[in-house]
Amino acid sequence: MTDATPRRRLRCAIYTRKSSEEGLDMEFNSLDAQRESCEAYVSSQRAEGWACMRERYDDGGFSGGTLDRPGLKTLIEDIEAGLVDVIVVYKIDRLSRSLMDFAKLVEVFDRHGVTFVSVTQAFNTTTSMGRLTLNILLSFAQFEREVTGERIRDKFAASRAKGMWMGGFVPMGYDLVARKLIINDAEAATVRGIFERFVELGSATTLTRELVANGTLNKRGRPIDKGFLYKLFRNRLYLGEAVHKGTSYPGEHRAIIDQPLWDQVHAILQESPRQRAANTRAQTPALLKGLMFTATGVAMTPTATKKGSRHYRYYTSMDAIRNRAGEGTDGFVRLNAGMVENAVVQHIRTLLRTPEVAARAVEAARRNDPDTEEQDVITALSGFDGLWESLFPAEQARIARLLIARVTVSSDGMAVDLRTEGLGSVIREMVTPKQEMAA
Repeated sequence: MTDATPRRRLRCAIYTRKSSEEGLDMEFNSLDAQRESCEAYVSSQRAEGWACMRERYDDGGFSGGTLDRPGLKTLIEDIEAGLVDVIVVYKIDRLSRSLMDFAKLVEVFDRHGVTFVSVTQAFNTTTSMGRLTLNILLSFAQFEREVTGERIRDKFAASRAKGMWMGGFVPMGYDLVARKLIINDAEAATVRGIFERFVELGSATTLTRELVANGTLNKRGRPIDKGFLYKLFRNRLYLGEAVHKGTSYPGEHRAIIDQPLWDQVHAILQESPRQRAANTRAQTPALLKGLMFTATGVAMTPTATKKGSRHYRYYTSMDAIRNRAGEGTDGFVRLNAGMVENAVVQHIRTLLRTPEVAARAVEAARRNDPDTEEQDVITALSGFDGLWESLFPAEQARIARLLIARVTVSSDGMAVDLRTEGLGSVIREMVTPKQEMAA
């Protein structure tokens, strides 16, 4: 008597992967070869009920060191939906080269009763021996991947030590010919001129404005900004050196800048312009720092100039500082700091006298202290002028930040947005004066 019970049909999903995109445009590529071998293996198991699924799970140009692959993600989704019984691959490392990642995948397979098969490495993941074999093969796959990475890194370091160019964006002043850096005479003259002009001016900001005004462009055809200049000044490649992980080696290419000019530039850079700027800011009160913007949303930052013994303060658009816009193209590129600050303070005084702001001030004060009397708030607001004049610049700046949310300047004038929550803090201090505020 024969067993007439039909075998259960096993749905086989074939997964293929290739790390690089090289050759994928060929009529018969590596993914096709993997799939053909897997289909042949599934056909040999037809008597066991195996059948290929129509869906293709291919990842061309994706590394096996990560699970972030579209084909693999689709495969996992179909597994979790119960659409797959067997996963067939050409080799284990096509699915993953990471032992940790593969352990996660096997956990998913086991949870959904899916079998994993490698065409060229026969084993069964449902047995303990099969799991041991799998882990051994994966360990060697991961070892091979790590050794390959170390070999590439060692070769890169050795090539840099010989002064060879190892790729990347070709810097201004050079062209890449036969994998070697060759001096571009026109660009090299520009680079050399930038170094020399910086020594004369001693200011990256002034130099940047000059370069923008002259229409000087970087190698990508964009206007030069301060960030580009600082990268240029710190690139030892212009000394004819190749740098790898902070160590310099004699390069195969010719230098554009000589050592004396390099030393002059870096002597200026070591003078710490940030510290000088900090000292200037400490001596010059900036009431609206971080609060002023143009109508287009560009921040206006405090700046200062000196003519003879006199200092002049301004609020300057960041577009102008970064040379995104030339000076004179916008009426609000630079504004006199004193005039703007006086106008803002006067505007605040006017707003504090309006019934609407008074009502908001009462409401804000009562959120902090429910027992606050309305008349106390109104009296405090009327005494704002005297309080303001008695404060030191640092205290005025603090009060300004409590009261002002934003100052916007445009061709229509100036708009001051008050901070409702700040009103409560200021009123509380005015109603109950603090000793240190009166000092």
